[in-house]
Amino acid sequence: MSKKIKRSPLFYVGDKYKLMSQISELFPIKINNFYEPFTGGGTVFLNIEANNYYLNDIDKNLIDIHNFLMKSSSNSKKFFRNVGNIIKQFNLSKSYEKDIISVSLRKTWLKTYFAKFNKVGYEKIKKIVNLSKKKDPLMLYILLIYGFNRMLRFNSSGDFNLPVGNVDFNKNVFKALNEYFDFVKNKKIYFTSLDFKEFFMKKNYKKDDFVYLDPPYLITSSEYNKLWNSKSESDLLETIDQLDKKGVKFALSNVTHYNGRKNNFLIKWMKKYKVHKVTSNYISYHNNSTKNIKEVLITNYDK
Repeated sequence: MSKKIKRSPLFYVGDKYKLMSQISELFPIKINNFYEPFTGGGTVFLNIEANNYYLNDIDKNLIDIHNFLMKSSSNSKKFFRNVGNIIKQFNLSKSYEKDIISVSLRKTWLKTYFAKFNKVGYEKIKKIVNLSKKKDPLMLYILLIYGFNRMLRFNSSGDFNLPVGNVDFNKNVFKALNEYFDFVKNKKIYFTSLDFKEFFMKKNYKKDDFVYLDPPYLITSSEYNKLWNSKSESDLLETIDQLDKKGVKFALSNVTHYNGRKNNFLIKWMKKYKVHKVTSNYISYHNNSTKNIKEVLITNYDK
């Protein structure tokens, strides 16, 4: 029987949920300290058993949400009570608990009724978040759950600027949150928000330590890849080579081909390591077409 895969309650762009059953089979059986410099939504660490977890992402707002959720794991009833209060205050839909959208609205806006119902309340929350000096992680989480493509995106002024999405706080969100709370409750987890080079500085690696890397992909066009360039890619691959020289086990997720583009630098570099093909089926949000993509997992160990 295959292992049940837990999904991050952030449902983040680039989430490895659909690929987790493939790549986790290639991970080391025994892991002491687990390091993840590009944690994102956190689906990978939620499916790994380790003694300690060192988790990082350069997006501080994302890490603030993780820290908030981890803290909330000690009193999940209070968390869901607070969520319920916000949903009620701003008249948001709550299909995880009760269907409150009218039949007439569903018929009028057949494919976008969640967005139509939640827009006013969502915009009010967004305004409150953008006016506050310190962003409340619970409010940010609500914006993520009800927002377009469930992303965190801010403009140059630091304002959250995503429109409402055709989604809501549903049973999948409720289930993922409870699984997250159960997993992190008694774990030794340490979150940081650093550039990946800083994250790796002064680490004292021990036997059975494992590093998993899922960086922005150089040849794809996702929103969170915009700050990644050839220099970033070169620095990362050099850092991984240093890990290998220290005898640290690593696994790198990446793509070699994407809609006619090739990452020749990665293709040449990975020849010195073990390369595993990963079967992916990414769908374009814009036209529902399957993307032409070749994904790989690159490792330096025998399991």
